[in-house]
Order: sequence, then C-alpha cells, then structure tokens
Amino acid sequence: MRLPFLDRHAETARLDSLVARTEGSFGVLFGRRRCGKSRLLREVMPTELAVYFVGDDRAATLQRSALAREIAHLVDGFDRVVYPEWDALLARWWAAAPPGAVLVLDELPAMVAAAPELPSVLQRHIDRQSPHGPHLLVAGSSQRMMQGLVLDRSAPLFGRATELMRIDPFRAGWICDALSITDPVEAIRAFAHWGGVPRYWELAADHPTLAEAVRNLVLDPLGVLHEEPGRLLLDDLRDTTQVASILSLIGQGCHRVSEIAGRLGRPATALSRPLQRLMEIGLVEREVPFGTEPRNAKRTLYRIADPFLRFWFRFVEPNRSRLETRQLGPVEQSIAAGLPHHLGSIWEDLARQSVPCLDLPGGPWGPAARWWGPGTDRRPLELDLVAESVSGDHLLVGEVKWSVPRNPQRLLAELEQKIERLGFVAGREIVSCLWLPELPDGLPATVVVTPQQVLDALR
Repeated sequence: MRLPFLDRHAETARLDSLVARTEGSFGVLFGRRRCGKSRLLREVMPTELAVYFVGDDRAATLQRSALAREIAHLVDGFDRVVYPEWDALLARWWAAAPPGAVLVLDELPAMVAAAPELPSVLQRHIDRQSPHGPHLLVAGSSQRMMQGLVLDRSAPLFGRATELMRIDPFRAGWICDALSITDPVEAIRAFAHWGGVPRYWELAADHPTLAEAVRNLVLDPLGVLHEEPGRLLLDDLRDTTQVASILSLIGQGCHRVSEIAGRLGRPATALSRPLQRLMEIGLVEREVPFGTEPRNAKRTLYRIADPFLRFWFRFVEPNRSRLETRQLGPVEQSIAAGLPHHLGSIWEDLARQSVPCLDLPGGPWGPAARWWGPGTDRRPLELDLVAESVSGDHLLVGEVKWSVPRNPQRLLAELEQKIERLGFVAGREIVSCLWLPELPDGLPATVVVTPQQVLDALR
C-alpha cells in the first residue's frame, strides 16, 4: 500500500526554494534507509525539467549509459554518445541542460563505490558552473559515506552544499494518518513495533492486524523485515560483527558499558568507538540522569534508540533458531509475555519527547529526561520524567505507566513522596503529572497526560 505524502513540510519548502533559484545549487539528503528520501525528492522535482537517476552496483560504464538515457528524455540525443568517463558526461550535462534543470543522483554512495573519482568530478563542475547552471541534488542511505563525501573537511564536496538535510524517521503522531488508526492506544502499540520509518508503515498497512503484520513481515524468516537490522548495519559499517553483538546485548538488557564489555570479554575502552558510531547513525542513544553532565560516564546508560530495532533485538534476535524452524507460535507466546515491558519503555520515550510540545502548567518546558540516583535519605530513587521550565523557575516531575493503576490517587501520592526525597528542587515550583493510557476516575485532567495528547504533540 502506498502511503500519502506525510509531513516533511520544512524539508519540502527548503527543496522547493532550492530548485526555484535562478543560479545553480547543490542539495544533499542523507539518512537511514526507508525513511522517504527518494519519495521526498520525487515530490519536489519539477517534472518537466528533472532527471532522476538511482545509482546501483553496476560498473561505472553501465551506470553512465543508463544516466545518459535518462538525460535524453530532457536533452535530445544525449544518449547517442558514448561517454568514456564521468567528466565527459557531466561536462555535456552542465553545458546542455536547460535553465532550471535538476539532476537528481539518488544512492550516490553506490555510484561512488563504482567510480571513486566521481566526487572530485562533481566538485569541479559545481565550482565552475555558470550563474544559470543546473541544480544538483544527491541522496544516499549510507550515512557514513554521505557524511564522508560532504561533511569531511578533506572531502572534495565539503562546503559546497547549498542545503544539507538529514531525513529522520517520522515522529509518532503521524502513524495515525499513515495506518488510519483512530484509537490512540493502538497507535502507540503500533509505533512500538514499527517506529517512525514510513516504509515499515506501508508494509504493515497491507495486513489486517498488527499481529499478522509482525508475524508475516518480521518473525517469518521469509518476511521482508526479518533481516532488516543486518542490512541497516551494512549500509554504514564495514565490520558489523562487533556492533551487532553490542546491539544484541543492549536489547537483552545490558545498558552499561561495563556490562556489555564483560559479556563480550573486552575492555570497556575498546567499546568507545563502536558505541560512538552507533550513536552517530542514530541507532543507539546515550542516557544520563536529568541535570547530569553528559560526560559523567559513571552514570551513563545506552539504549537502542529506534522502536523497531529495540523490538527486533529484544524478541527476534534471541529466537532466531526457533524462527528458522518455523516455531512461530511459541515465539509469539514468548513475545506476548515480554511485550508489556517493551510497550512501557516506548511509552516512556514518547512521554519525554512530548514534554516541550505540551501545554502544561508552568511551561513552556525544556527537554525531559529520566533521573536516578540516591535520594536525600540516601536510598535509591528513580523518576520516569523530569524537565525544567524555560524560565527556570518550575520543575516538572512525572510518572509514566502503560497500565491503568488500580488506585490512581495512590500513584500520585507516591510521586509526591518521591519528589520530597529529591535534592535539587529547592527554589523551584514543582508541577506533578502522570502519563497514563487513559484518564482514570478520580483524577483531574490537569494532572494526567493521555496517548492522544502525546500523539497530537508529536506531529
């Protein structure tokens, strides 16, 4: 099922402005696979003046011939010439392209893999193009290669981009539009499985229920997404063995460097670089308690950032042997037992993400984070959500539960007791709030945030 074109208003406006310029321009899009880079480019291209080409693994000579055929739809006779190298083809394109023409090179890293000289050739033509030269847009899913081609100071294309955009997964609120979900609780449940990747939403939309989509797409060894994490890692990393092991351990509950290193039999210092790389490409996030310096390694936790990958490494990776022997039923039973905890962790993430966008008393609010450590009585204390107001005179403290509490008044009272044990609240007014799947009887709406409010905020 093809989804309607969702969101991307800011990106679309920037690209529209880019190709509307009278002088030539150079736009760069990068981001993990399946997030809609190609769809975005096709939506903004002026059809009558655009050439769209997708790079692949073929030899450079074959790719040049294929690109020449595409250009021939705009420039008559362009493919009647054999181009022995990229410089000859691009020189003719820059000379023959009509004013306002757009050349889109999608999956540029694949083209560069076949022709390493291509970035330098592009740089020369960008630097010497005439004031009314054509526009060039490039995109790629290998974040490592795209960043190396454009962001590395030693790269030929460094500093040439007129627009440089990272295309990230959608925020949670858009899943309702994509999958026509009207129940906000079901929307959160779906997001906990698929995350914000629009291609996953398209695939899921072809199945009548969430359970059937997960079985057919993820659990079944023949499913399109069964091997998806491996493909993601190959896009950006030369050696995937170590990082796959790190993701596997984090998915199974090892969140400290010392725990991960101990399980791998490696010194903790050896994990700094692979963890940093996983954070750079958005697959892992580093968590420290609210108000703590990010470099405080002693209190650092690592978590899988993407909901789909968190689901996969928690439930699929440990059961791959059983799934290969088609024991899908027993694995589904195992998933059902652990799913509430997974849903709760995603709900907590969404609750924290929603804070700066919610209209809560004392706001507007800055970013929210968890807090853990010793309370004023030296006993361990953990809070699901803490945020400071932009003005600095209010502190928001929240409890996040995926299940409806039997006694919501007691839950609120327990939160107040936790706040009394906090050591950093002096001089600020406290705002207490509960994030719950529904508004329970006996509590005013002013102290409860529901899934609908979170989804509305995350759009």
